[in-house]
Amino acid sequence: MKTQETPMRANRAGFSLKRILVPVDFSPLSKKALQYAARFAKQFNAEITLFHVLEAGIPPVFDGYMIAPPPSNGYQPNEKKELKSLANSARAAGVNQVTATTRRGMASQEIVDAAKELDVDLIVIATHGYTGWKHFCIGSTAERVVRAAPCPVFVVREKEHEFCL
Repeated sequence: MKTQETPMRANRAGFSLKRILVPVDFSPLSKKALQYAARFAKQFNAEITLFHVLEAGIPPVFDGYMIAPPPSNGYQPNEKKELKSLANSARAAGVNQVTATTRRGMASQEIVDAAKELDVDLIVIATHGYTGWKHFCIGSTAERVVRAAPCPVFVVREKEHEFCL
């Protein structure tokens, strides 16, 4: 008779998570991805790195001429507060070590680069699940991350089962 492997036995069998990268865009769905990551982190005593990418906007065009966007020093005022709030919620859920960082660039590339540099064991990322024309126009950051990531990627979809921490 087969028995179901317990989480502790899985850990002793060589499967462990030490570092989890959680890209966030502050949407309710990325907060849901953090809940999943917190569960994994708590189970494996892993650390979480919250990761936010500031993507360059498309400069506005006026009568055929591009107008330079206003200079930015990185964080927007609410982003720093949001990252701190998310880090505090992960700590409240029992995650011992939570850090937060931000970068500027193309989200999928920055996420993959950070995963390599931080030597993460798992990326937990949300996908909005756009299909058809919207997917063609916007693309999927999660899809590009899955294709290029140096580690496993756990993708959280909008219509996943809910759970409580």
